[in-house]
Amino acid sequence: MSKRANGEGSVYQRKDGRWVGSTYVLRPDGARRRKEVYGRTRSEVNSKLRELIASTERGIPMAGTSWSVSAYADHWLENGVRALRPSTQSNYAWVLRKYIVPTVGDVPLERLTPSHVRKLHGAVQSMGVSVRTVQLAHAVLRSMLAEAVREELISRNVGTLVRQPKLEKTEQRAWSPEDAARFGIASKPHRLHALFELAYSVGLRRGELLGLRWSDVDLDAGMIHVRQTMQRLGSAHGRVFGPPKTARSRRSVPIPARVARSLRIHRAAQVAELHGTNRSNPLDLVFTTSLGTPIEPSNLRRDFEALISSAGVPRIRFHDLRHTCASLLFAKGVPPRVVMDLLGHSTMSITTDLYAHVMPTALAEAASAMDDLLSEAADTMQEEAIDD
Repeated sequence: MSKRANGEGSVYQRKDGRWVGSTYVLRPDGARRRKEVYGRTRSEVNSKLRELIASTERGIPMAGTSWSVSAYADHWLENGVRALRPSTQSNYAWVLRKYIVPTVGDVPLERLTPSHVRKLHGAVQSMGVSVRTVQLAHAVLRSMLAEAVREELISRNVGTLVRQPKLEKTEQRAWSPEDAARFGIASKPHRLHALFELAYSVGLRRGELLGLRWSDVDLDAGMIHVRQTMQRLGSAHGRVFGPPKTARSRRSVPIPARVARSLRIHRAAQVAELHGTNRSNPLDLVFTTSLGTPIEPSNLRRDFEALISSAGVPRIRFHDLRHTCASLLFAKGVPPRVVMDLLGHSTMSITTDLYAHVMPTALAEAASAMDDLLSEAADTMQEEAIDD
């Protein structure tokens, strides 16, 4: 038996000439067991052992048929998504629990096939959900399997072999200027009037509004700095404050003068509301409950729906206030690049894909400009021909 080097595990050469190595590895259930690897040379076995030892030190269990999709999903949520935002972790856990595990959770990880992925598509669709939800389930499974490939638990990611359902584009719902004005009048007595006005005037997302701090607002300069968001992630996480999702979402945006006036009125009302009580606003939030605590998204939605009814305007989602902002700006001829920066979209294609239907004026102006250009060129050519 040849002497092994430090860190190799146990390595020796059999009588038939093959090399054998063994070391302790983790099982999916967390227990340790001895595993052997084989090779034609000592260096080949040592290489395999080093990979096993490194995986064990990182807490990565060994590959094998004992890994089910459900078992690996638990491992992935515990170890593979820790670097992601809490909201993303929560969404992944919900999709796995709701759709993936009930459908393919019992399938051994290494035996997962494209037919299983298509089965998942069908199972999710049968629940009467949108195509976007089917795409989300597919994306989560694909991300999980990509990590399993990196951990060398499986040799291929079957999620990449199956096309996800195509999402049909739907026209975004938005209010007209008259609708927005009617809603603004109806919401004026409401204590969160400034929040709603900010939503359809500047296009901030709900989480950006609920996480906005007074330290991020410069009313003298007429600017708001989007540096924090707030989300409700269920009982496991509760309310979570954190930075915006992307670098483009972290932005500084100007606010209309009328919105600045509304915010000044709101700030004075907030101070008066808490004055003389034992309550405060420790998080420095612009929009709080009357107790100075963060606003629950579900309560904001109920207030919004009640104001829609009293204003007599078309019923839309709160997020559609953001679409309303973009639509109104495009109607006034604001360039797409400016709208992109205001809304915090990561790419221009997101802006143009979402709002191509509300840019007919800009398209018509482009066609008219081209017509003028070509007409002028044709006239010049005719004049030169006459002179000749």
